[in-house]
Amino acid sequence: MTEQMQARELFQRAYENRYTWDANFPGYSGEVQLHEGGETYSGKIQVNRDLSVEVTGIEDEKIQEMVYTQLRDIITHRKRSSFADAHSKHEFSLGEQDATGAWDIFVKGDAMGSNYRIRGTEISQVSRVMGRIAFTINTKSSLDTGSGYVSTSYDAIFRNPQTGDLVRKLDFEDTYEPVGNYYIMTHQVVHCLEEGKKTTTSFNFSNIKLLEPALK
Repeated sequence: MTEQMQARELFQRAYENRYTWDANFPGYSGEVQLHEGGETYSGKIQVNRDLSVEVTGIEDEKIQEMVYTQLRDIITHRKRSSFADAHSKHEFSLGEQDATGAWDIFVKGDAMGSNYRIRGTEISQVSRVMGRIAFTINTKSSLDTGSGYVSTSYDAIFRNPQTGDLVRKLDFEDTYEPVGNYYIMTHQVVHCLEEGKKTTTSFNFSNIKLLEPALK
């Protein structure tokens, strides 16, 4: 097996092992409470079958946008996309293997300059450059759903790509629970360090119900 084929197969196996919602995913509704800086905000959320998002009942537009953005981030990682559709035009090369057994995988042809680290059948690190910001996401722990893994503890480190200076660091703790045939996020805590200031934001989702499938 050539090194390029090995790199591609290692990455594809991990990519296809991510937990994603299938084509029958009906969407869901629920209630949300956001806690930040001693304040609590409550509202309602709905993720539709087409993966569009609705957030209602929160008067503070900034907080409503925070919840909307958080739900969109969830969908980005749960939305199913075939390996061929996402990566057929990319070239993969194998880097070093670290002491934990993780391999560095370098990607050519990706507009965002993405590189990965694969440990076993999971993507343990993602590094990208987007314009004036470079970021690295490191997975610390994950949940095996039986239909793929989902990261439950991870950090995201943002740096100036020219100087390497730290811009912001986020630490995430996520909780997923089965609802019907699907795993849905029920809790997320985000610790943020930016310009020497630390903040903690938590999202609590409750009363989660799958939407009724559309009649054919």
